[in-house]
Order: sequence, then structure tokens, then C-alpha cells
Amino acid sequence: MSKLEKLDKEELKKAFDISHFDLNAVLRGIQLTLVGAHRALQNPAIFTNAHYKQAAIAVAAGIAIRLAIAIPILGIKLLLGILSLIFDLDKATWDDTLVNGLDLVANHVLQIPLFLMTLMRYITPTLDNMFMDSLRWVDMTYAQKHKHDDPNTLRDMYYPNLHQYKQRDGSTHSASTAEAVSMFLWRFARKALISLAIFTLSYVPYIGRLVLPAASFYTFNKAVGLGPAAVIFGTGVFLPKRYLVIFLQTYFASRSLMRELLEPYFARIRFSKEQKRKWFRSREGLLFGFGIGFYTLLRVPLLGVLIYGIAEASTAYLITKITDPPPPPNASRSEMEEFSASQQVWRNKHEFLSLPLANLDAVHDSQPPSYDEAVKESGRKNL
Repeated sequence: MSKLEKLDKEELKKAFDISHFDLNAVLRGIQLTLVGAHRALQNPAIFTNAHYKQAAIAVAAGIAIRLAIAIPILGIKLLLGILSLIFDLDKATWDDTLVNGLDLVANHVLQIPLFLMTLMRYITPTLDNMFMDSLRWVDMTYAQKHKHDDPNTLRDMYYPNLHQYKQRDGSTHSASTAEAVSMFLWRFARKALISLAIFTLSYVPYIGRLVLPAASFYTFNKAVGLGPAAVIFGTGVFLPKRYLVIFLQTYFASRSLMRELLEPYFARIRFSKEQKRKWFRSREGLLFGFGIGFYTLLRVPLLGVLIYGIAEASTAYLITKITDPPPPPNASRSEMEEFSASQQVWRNKHEFLSLPLANLDAVHDSQPPSYDEAVKESGRKNL
């Protein structure tokens, strides 16, 4: 009986474990949004003629995106205005519900601007180049900052090895652009259909008010554990539908944004599907904070597409804080497998989260713990 009780306690601790999504990590991720953007904008290589041209195209694309979303909604509003001249709609509420629903779908459910900004990655290599240019800049500034220190105490560089890796799609591991685009379109279509289905079901009488809270519980139970998910469900029952939709879609959009921003890294460093899942889960709190910070900035009218480029450049800085420098591409298979396995746990997590913002580079000034030590330390924190 004691063994059974011990097993139940372990399962309960596991269900309520939020160590990978603690508030300190989320706040540090939000801070890194600003720090990373500041570091990225200091890189003179960003302000080349090619990047200026891409920035102009990005702003023009932002205008086109806003118009593509606004025109159909304006058309429906105009039609309702014409109908109101023929029929008495003052006492009706369905017209206001329709217009508000369309605004909510356009701005928060379908995420069309984010979709088009992400699609640019598969059309032009600018975002990938921006990531690599920024990674080289981060290495250069790190070396310059520590030029008087003992070279044996400094971390290895990221760019020299990483830029030699062959690029493949981070999800399919395929070099085919057509396959990568097809998979991206399928992922977006699937998420959009699920979002529309949940949004539609929320209007079903009697059970509709429970659909969004239930979706929130299901999503956050997998991400942050049973305890916070139950709190979100209980709160969601009493919140207006609009705020729940915004809350859910902001969470999903920031996660999707983070995965796309990290694509230049995963296009070079190959992980299995399970390894990649563990990689994200170990850093989930920080990545959520970083993603939601830039997602908020991306919603700035017209400039959102331009900010996406800055977010990609900032991700290069982020990579140097939450991963170890990769081995050379000609390393043996066993070395590559050892490196992939070592990245499943964020080995410098507790050290990095305790550092002041002005001293973030110190995370690599000492040798990180081994994979086994990091696992044991993480286990002790969870108890």
C-alpha cells in the first residue's frame, strides 16, 4: 500500500509540476525580447541595401495584408448599412454580433498577418541570412567584450560551425522547398480549421460557454500542468468570450511564432521529433515569454512585418543563451548524437535565470553541468 501511495504522490507531483514554465523564465523571456532586439539593431550588417529593400517590401506587404483583411469586412459592413435603410435593424442584435465576430476572426482566430510573414521564409532567404548575420555579430561582440580574458575560459563560437551545416527543413528534414511549403501550409490550415471549429462551437446553446474554457484546459494541461490548467478553466467559465479567444490565440500564435523563428537553427541542427519536443519543453517558459513579447510588437500596424525581421535577428542572440555551441559538421556520428542528447535539458537554466540583465554573457564564462547533472538538478528542483 505504501508503494501505491508513493506512486500516487509522484504522479500528483508530476501533474502539478510547472518547473519548465515558471514565471521567472517567462519574465526573462520577455526581457530578452528587448535585449535581443537592442543587440540585433546594433549590428551594422542589418542595415545593408538588400535589407533596406526587403524592409520596404515588408512594409508594403504589411499594407497589403491590412487591406486584404479590411476590405471584405468593410464590404459586409456596407451591405449591412444598406440593409438597415430597407429593414429596421435597430432592435436586432445579429448584425452587431456578425460584425464583431468577423473582427474577432480576422484579428485573432485566423492570424493571417502572421501566416503571410512566416510564408516569406520559404520565398526568400532573407530571414535565414538575417539570423546567420546576427549570429556572427553576437560571436564578434562576445569576443570583443572578452578580448582581455583568458581564451580558455571563453565559450566556443556558434557561427563558424553552424554556417557550414547543410540546410534542411526543421520538421521534415527534407531539402525540398516544395515539401517544406506544403507541410507549412498544412500546419497552418489545420490550426486555422481547429480554431474556427472551436470558435463556431462556442456559439452552440447551453454547451457553448464551456467550449473555450475546455479548450484552454486541454491546451494548458499539456503545457503547464494540471494545477494552472484547472485555474484557467475555472476563470474562463466567467470571462467574456472575446477575452478567452484573444487569450487562446495569443498563446497559440506566440508558440507558432517561436517555432518559426527557430527554424534556421533546426534547419541545420538535426533532432528527432521526440528530441525536438523535449528541447522545447525544457525551455518552454522562456520561449513563451520571448515569443509573446515579439508577438505583441508584431501587431503594430504596418510595421509588423519589419519587426518580424528584428525578431529573427534577436533569435540568434537567444540561441547563444539557451544552447551550447554546435560541433563541427564533419564531427563523427557519435559526437553529433551526444550533442543532440545533451541539448534535451537546458543545462544553464538556473544559472542564466539568476543573472542580472547587464551580465547575461556570463552564462558561458564557466563550464555548464553535464547532461546527467542537469537532469538530477532539475529533478531536485521539482521535488
